[in-house]
Amino acid sequence: MPASILEETDHLLDAAAIRKTPTLLDCPSCGSVHVAQVLGDNGGISYVCTACGHSWS
Repeated sequence: MPASILEETDHLLDAAAIRKTPTLLDCPSCGSVHVAQVLGDNGGISYVCTACGHSWS
């Protein structure tokens, strides 16, 4: 059992880093998986990459 939640999340991030196929929430600009879902100006859903700042909808 992990000693902390940080050890568990490190394991998950390592698994995400070695996967071969992109997911719908990978940043199209830099490829990062660190993507936040935000409410757009028109009430729609947009996404922003917290690694590079790129946003899209």
